[in-house]
This record gives sequence, C-alpha cells and structure tokens, in this order.
Amino acid sequence: MMQLQPGDQAPSFARPDHTGTEVSSDDHQGRPLVLFFYPKAFTPGCTTESCDFRDRHQGFAAAGYGVIGVSPDPVDKLVRFKEDHDLPFTLLSDVDHSMAEAYGAWGTKSNYGRQYQGIIRSTVVIDATGHIEHAWYNVKATGHAQRVARELAAG
Repeated sequence: MMQLQPGDQAPSFARPDHTGTEVSSDDHQGRPLVLFFYPKAFTPGCTTESCDFRDRHQGFAAAGYGVIGVSPDPVDKLVRFKEDHDLPFTLLSDVDHSMAEAYGAWGTKSNYGRQYQGIIRSTVVIDATGHIEHAWYNVKATGHAQRVARELAAG
C-alpha cells in the first residue's frame, strides 16, 4: 500500500455517488476536499465516523472544504446510509476499491488473527491546487473527524 504524503499530486478519480451519478476529481478542481475512506456502511465504527463528519459539516463548509465519504459499498446501500443518518455530504461507491488503492487506503487488515484485504480507515485532504494537504491512515473511527476539523481550523 503506497500512502500519500503532503505535497503529492492527488490521484484523479471518477466514481458513482449515492444517486448513481458519476462524481470526478475534475468536479472539485479549485476547491479543497476532505475524502474519508471507511470500510462498510451501517457498521458501528463507520456510522460513528460518518455522523461525526456530519456534525462538523458546517464547519468544514465554512472553512471552504467539501467532504466526501468513500466506501466499497454499492450505490443502493449508500442511499439508505445517507438517508438513515441524514448525511449532508456525497458518498462514493468504490466497489472495485481502485480509488482506495490509488489513495493508499486499501491493504492488509487483520481481525481475530485472520488476515484479509480491505479498506484502511483513512482521511486525505486535497488542497485547491489538487495536491495532498494532509493524509491520515489507519485512524480510529471515534474522534477522528474532530481531529481533522481541528487541523483544518474548521471547527
């Protein structure tokens, strides 16, 4: 897994959102963007993290940052997740995990001694010029959105 570093060029992306509409990195040129990668909608940790980003969404927006959540979930599951938790930001479906791989958020995980490939909970901030501003990998679900907001002076 190749982790991105501040100053790196952000990989381009094009993925379907929760409505099935393709969203690309080109759509966000000139605007800073917070991308948070989470393993699976409706699981306790991912729900906590997504709701924490929801609760800080106004602060991110006021500081000029867009927010996008990315998971390997299919579009129909993301629709329900967004509606059930009143998430005000875009959710992208990365079923083939190619976006997560490009951003260094896919790799070997272990659970109760079993190793497997999956999403590494991560957040990458892209600046207005398309370069990496911050990158956090293998983060805890709880408290992470607050840390990102603090770093970006977004509340």
